[in-house]
Amino acid sequence: MSSRVRSFTEAIREAHFELMSTDRSVICYGLGVTDPKAIFGTTTGLLDAFGSERVFDVPTSEAALTGAAIGAALGGLRPIVSHQRLDFFLLAMDQLVNGAAKWHYMFGSQTPVPITIRLIVGRGWGQGPTHSQNLHAWFAHIPGLKVVMPTSPADAKGLLISSVRDPNPTVFIEHRWLHQSVGEVIDGDYEVPLGVGALVEEGEDISIVASSIMTTEALRATRVLRSYGVSCDLIDLRTVRPIDWKIIERSVEKTGRLIAVDSGYRTGSIASEIVSRIVQQSYLKLRCPPRVVAMPDIPEPTSFGLTKHFHVGAPDIANAVVEMCDRKGDSTMFFESTVAHDVPDSWFKGPF
Repeated sequence: MSSRVRSFTEAIREAHFELMSTDRSVICYGLGVTDPKAIFGTTTGLLDAFGSERVFDVPTSEAALTGAAIGAALGGLRPIVSHQRLDFFLLAMDQLVNGAAKWHYMFGSQTPVPITIRLIVGRGWGQGPTHSQNLHAWFAHIPGLKVVMPTSPADAKGLLISSVRDPNPTVFIEHRWLHQSVGEVIDGDYEVPLGVGALVEEGEDISIVASSIMTTEALRATRVLRSYGVSCDLIDLRTVRPIDWKIIERSVEKTGRLIAVDSGYRTGSIASEIVSRIVQQSYLKLRCPPRVVAMPDIPEPTSFGLTKHFHVGAPDIANAVVEMCDRKGDSTMFFESTVAHDVPDSWFKGPF
C-alpha cells in the first residue's frame, strides 16, 4: 500500500473520513466538532462531506452528550464523541463508568456499546492543575473499557479506526503536543489492533516501556544513551487497557532491566502496574530492581518558577538508565535547555 508523510492531526482527520465513508452508522459530534478550529483541525471538512445529521456540535453538557452516545450506540450507531480536554470530561464519569462500561456485562452480553470518546491531554503555558492532567490510569482501572494512547501519526489513524469498529466503549486519548508531529501514514483504510504494543527500538541492555508523549521522550533518551554504550528495547504500549504483557515479558527476559515511564502521577499509575506485574511474573529474570519514571504526586503548578523543573522527560529517563546500567556521568548535559520548559520546544505554537 502507498503512504505519505502526514501530521498526527491529518491522520486523525483521515481516520474520520475512512470510517464515515464506509459505515453510515458512524456519527461524529461533541464540543468544537464544527467550530472553525475543528478540534485543532482534526474534524475539518467533516460537516461538508457528511452533513449535519452525522456531524454536529452540541451544548456544553459533558454528562448529557455522553449519555446520548450510549443511547445512540444501543440503537445501532457508532458515535465518535469529542470532549477535547480530559479534565472537563470528568463531569461525565458516571455515564462512562456506571453506564457504558457495565452495560454489556449487566445485560447478559446481549448489547454492545460501541462508543469512542476522544479526550485531549497535555500541559503548556501555565495551564496548571485543572487543565493538564493525565488521568489515563483512571480509565484503565475500569473493566469494560478500552483505553488507547497513540504516539505516531500512523498509529493515530489505525488505532482510531480500530477503536470505532470495536464493540466495546473506548477512550481515545491524544496528547496535544503530538498533533504537530509528522510521520509516514498508509493511504486508505487500515487498522492497528488494540492491545498490541510496538517495539520502537531494539537493544540488549534495558527495556523501556512508555506510551504517548512519553514514548517520544524515551526515544530522545535512547539517542543520548548510545553515547554511553547502552542499547535499549523501547516499547510503545499504544493501548494501556488492554496492555500487551507478552511484548514486555519477552523484552525483560532478554535485557534483565526495566524502566516504566508514565505521564501520569506515580501512585496508581500504569507504570507502577507494569513494574508490579513484571516483578511478580519475571522476578528471576531481573538483574536489578525495576524503576518507575512518572510525575510527582502533587497537583501541577502554574507559575514559571514552579513548573520549570516539575515535569519528567528524556533527561530523567536517561539518568535512570545510566544508573541502572552502571555507567558513570550526568546524561542531562546532552540535552539542550530551552526557556520553553512547559512545551516541547520553542518551535511549538499550539494547539491549545
